Amino acid sequence: VPVAEDASVGTVVALLSVSDRDSGENGRVRCWVWPASPFGLEATFLGSYSLVLREALDRERVSEYEVEVRAEDGGAPALRARRGLRVPVSDVNDN
Repeated sequence: VPVAEDASVGTVVALLSVSDRDSGENGRVRCWVWPASPFGLEATFLGSYSLVLREALDRERVSEYEVEVRAEDGGAPALRARRGLRVPVSDVNDN
């Protein structure tokens, strides 16, 4: 679903769930968005995250974002996973 270019900072764009069956430090998961973009992750509760808008969008500048959510556990060596997301930006002043 496209995100309107006039969406407010803090708008939830997607909901994600991340889990690791290990316990203790090995089961601790760290998540982030790559590359740097106007989106960020907020932990909502254990293993759940919201991809949220952190900056204003301008469709004339960027009409679509390709972002990747990356996760890594606390094990040694760390296990890693990633998931790509396409976020289209809709123009609010198109006729």
